[in-house]
Amino acid sequence: MKPTEAFPEATERDGAALRHWLEPNALCTRSDMLILAVQSYLIRTSRHTVLVDTCVGCNKRNEWFPPWHQRTDTSWLARLAAAGVQPNDVDFVLCTHLHGDHCGWNTRLVDGRWVPTFPNARYVMTRGELQNYETNPTDGYRENVLPIVEAGQAVPVEADHALDDEVWLEPTPGHTPGHVAVALASGGKRALMCGDVMHSPLQWVYPEWRYWADFDPELAKKTRREFLEANCNSDRLVMTARFPSPSVGRVIERDGTFGFDFLD
Repeated sequence: MKPTEAFPEATERDGAALRHWLEPNALCTRSDMLILAVQSYLIRTSRHTVLVDTCVGCNKRNEWFPPWHQRTDTSWLARLAAAGVQPNDVDFVLCTHLHGDHCGWNTRLVDGRWVPTFPNARYVMTRGELQNYETNPTDGYRENVLPIVEAGQAVPVEADHALDDEVWLEPTPGHTPGHVAVALASGGKRALMCGDVMHSPLQWVYPEWRYWADFDPELAKKTRREFLEANCNSDRLVMTARFPSPSVGRVIERDGTFGFDFLD
């Protein structure tokens, strides 16, 4: 999308003023479209192999974005294997939320039915998120989530659930009702995978801009502001879902607002 489509409160003038630091990684110079990553994080703790979000998946229905509809590209699984992990190796799948581009590889199609991609994993999702989709089922829920529930592999939890002292969830509602960030700690270092709290570097400068797909725009704005204030100028590494590569860095104060210091 163009910035004014993704962020309805933005103007053409805003986009023109900011494009010099968005191009070429976060804004396409040819189409003037935002570049948003779709990616997972693989975490190896001292005890477990953990996946955070599972991208788009294959053979899934998607009425919003034709390139994601009935995909047959299995490069996501190939990249996971290249990182040394097979589906049987995954202990936990942590779902920041249940939009189809974050939980699509939760399942795969085998002999005409959806089965868990990770047969030994427990799929952790918040109760608020799960209940919302149980009440308002979508194609994505039926394809990506319901088969996990029926297989007995879903683990509904509260939004502040701790897997252990190395991995835990932090509530970040607004983009969806039960959205969470995934916090990490190891060897005295800290990190936070923020999911869809932020969608574009534009929101560091304009955290009050709502994203078109936010479930509760005002709550999302409040959550985003609190997230930025809590992590600004801290030692906590922020791992974004949407930002262009390298996608990770730290929140900094810049010219009276916020900025992002990308990790080299």
